[in-house]
Amino acid sequence: MKKIAVVFASAGLMALAACGETPKNETANASNAVVENVVENAANAMENAADNTQNAANAVENSAENAANAM
Repeated sequence: MKKIAVVFASAGLMALAACGETPKNETANASNAVVENVVENAANAMENAADNTQNAANAVENSAENAANAM
């Protein structure tokens, strides 16, 4: 929930900049850093999900092999 609020805050700052208001460079840089962090975190979450899916597939495969070997 906090990430969404930060993204909206960043979008608001960028909208102000587009309307002629100029936020301080520090604020703009902080806003950009937050957006970059959110994007990076989303990419990491997707990578983790892919890894978890692969791990689950490996577990299923290992279970099938173990069952076949037990017979």
